[in-house]
Amino acid sequence: MSFLRACSLSDLHEDVPKRVELNGVPVALVFTEGEVFAINDICSHANVSLSEGEVEDCMIECWLHGSSFDLRSGKPSGLPATKPVAVYPVKIEGDDVLVSVNQES
Repeated sequence: MSFLRACSLSDLHEDVPKRVELNGVPVALVFTEGEVFAINDICSHANVSLSEGEVEDCMIECWLHGSSFDLRSGKPSGLPATKPVAVYPVKIEGDDVLVSVNQES
């Protein structure tokens, strides 16, 4: 599993998604509940950016139709989305946030 530098930890703000692109993969980074999560930035229902949505209780909400996705598993909490989005392994080294987009979990 190879990790790529996504951003500095200091670039992330609590419950504010940050969009990055790693090897052509759009990723939403979220610092919440003391952890950094990386999730595919494209909603499985409407093909819009999840990083433009709100974060609450370890969930990210799609701004267009209101589907929420669990940042830990990528699973939607309810309609209209029915398919999960990919989540990616994250590790922190110093102030660097590293993400592996090679293996989806």
